[in-house]
Amino acid sequence: MNDPSFPRVARSRFGVLPDGGEVERVILQSEDGLEACIITYGASLQALLVPDAAGRRDDIVLGHDAFEGYLARRQFFGATVGRYANRIAGARFTLDGAEVKLAANNGANALHGGLEGFDRRNWRIVRVEEGDQPAVTLAYTSADGEEGYPGTLDVEVTWRLVGPMELTLEMTARTDRTTVVNLTNHSFFNLSGARSGRSILDHRLTVAADHFLAIDVGAIPLPQPLSEVAGTPFDFRDGIEVGARIRNDHPQLRVGRGYDHNFCLAPAGGAPRFAARLDEPTSGRVLELFTNQPGLQVYSGNFLDGSTAGKGGRLYRQSDAICLEPHAWPDTPNRPDFPTARLAPGELYRHNTSYRFTHKVQGAIGTQSEVESPPKGTAR
Repeated sequence: MNDPSFPRVARSRFGVLPDGGEVERVILQSEDGLEACIITYGASLQALLVPDAAGRRDDIVLGHDAFEGYLARRQFFGATVGRYANRIAGARFTLDGAEVKLAANNGANALHGGLEGFDRRNWRIVRVEEGDQPAVTLAYTSADGEEGYPGTLDVEVTWRLVGPMELTLEMTARTDRTTVVNLTNHSFFNLSGARSGRSILDHRLTVAADHFLAIDVGAIPLPQPLSEVAGTPFDFRDGIEVGARIRNDHPQLRVGRGYDHNFCLAPAGGAPRFAARLDEPTSGRVLELFTNQPGLQVYSGNFLDGSTAGKGGRLYRQSDAICLEPHAWPDTPNRPDFPTARLAPGELYRHNTSYRFTHKVQGAIGTQSEVESPPKGTAR
């Protein structure tokens, strides 16, 4: 039964920028224990508290307890990434016959929006909604030429709690000049808890993809047909532990130092479809991800090297988290054979992703049964 007196939205100051600007935090809460904390810096998911099978809540995303950690080092913890998530080869592409030169910030390539992407901007809060589906909407205007991208881009991001245990993310964008747009959220998940000290190698991962993109040493897709997952360590269609094959001698695991690859989902558009599922055996937490995006970047935390202290003062090390980033395929502006990321004036870019949480409980004979089953027929 809904309690009308239950506080569903709280808003407060989280930090101060060097120029004196205020960074705010909005906390969205449900009576069932799901709690999402969003900060204006990077329109980031700063914390996500989820109950386990016994009802104990824990924060399941990596990040920092205080704003200073986000400002000190750029690591994309929970951030909104744009104008183009992932990589663009050579930090350049051709659009309508004109060459577009970007800021190179990953060797010769452009990564996650350039030197100062959307993750390094302090977004403005334009709307806070209370009620049964509490939400916050943040906005940012990217100027024409910012990081080299053409067109003034008006972006809005809405985080919303829906149903008993579901967090949704809607991203929209409009431009006054033809450009490319590819947004994502870059949360680092550990369903054991961000302070647990456990790795994600025992998390069981399912990905609804028959193909993935093989990459070169710069993480740029190779100029070859899509690679089939069948018979490789990249086959997660039926669910397998992340660590089960991560150390296999496969050339793509060597070049990525683990998983850091785009999985090719169903074509973009329409309602969000099942893309991935993550199960953690100890807590019983289950995350199901639905999206309308054509790709899912799976990153197994390969470059977390213990040089950053995060929540609770814990040093984040390799495989301490996994990122599931729905977005367009990498280097799409240079690959006419890939689904387009082009946005023209009068068009609306729309990215929808849902994070749905359930949990498993121990059965009478030691097997696990799900409290809420996933949709049928969505695993492949």
